[in-house]
Amino acid sequence: MRHHIRVRALAPAVAALAAAGLLGGCAADPEPLHVAEDSAARPTAAPKSSLGAPGTACPLPVSFDLAAQWKPKAVHASDDEVFAALGKQGPATMVCEIDAKPAGNIGYMRVWSAGKGEARTALEGFVKAEENTSKVVYKETKAGGLPATEVTYTVYNKIMEESKEERAFAVSTAKGTVIVHLGGLDTQEHREMLPAYELARDSVKAL
Repeated sequence: MRHHIRVRALAPAVAALAAAGLLGGCAADPEPLHVAEDSAARPTAAPKSSLGAPGTACPLPVSFDLAAQWKPKAVHASDDEVFAALGKQGPATMVCEIDAKPAGNIGYMRVWSAGKGEARTALEGFVKAEENTSKVVYKETKAGGLPATEVTYTVYNKIMEESKEERAFAVSTAKGTVIVHLGGLDTQEHREMLPAYELARDSVKAL
C-alpha cells in the first residue's frame, strides 16, 4: 500500500471530501486523456471478485470484475435534498460506489444508472452536467463484448486549486444504460487507479 500522500493543502482537502460523502462522484475526481504513458506499460489489475450479478453488493444490468481490495457498496436515494442532489448528475443516478482506499489510493469508481437510451447520449448529458470541465474527448469503443462510448476529460478542482483527469464509459442494455466513472483525489491518484478501471471496462458482460 502506498503512503506517499502529498502534503500541499491535502489535509483540508481530504476533510472537505470526507464531509461531502458522495461529493467525490464528479467534482472531486479526475480524468482525461492525453496520458503520455503507454497503457501497455501500466501494471494490470488482478481481479478479486465481480460486481453486478444478483447477490453482489450492487445488482446491475451488467457485471464486471473488481480489482483486489476495492470495496463496493450500494448507494440509495436519500431523503435529504442536499445528498440526493449529489447522487444525481445530468440523466444519471448514482447506484454504486467502489472505494479504492483499501487498495492504497484515494478515490472511487462510481456506477450510475441513466435509464434506457443511447450510451453516448447519456454520457454526453452526464459530462455536460459537470462543472468546470475541459479537454473533453469521446470515442466509440468496446466494454467487454458490448458497444460502448468512453470519454476522457479534465475537471478544475476548487479544493485543490488544480485541474485533474477523469474518465467514464457507458453501455446500453435492455435493462438500461450504465455509466462507470473513475475519479480520484488528483491526476496522479487517477492514473494509478487506471488498471482497476480498465479491468472493469474490459470485463463487462450484460446480464
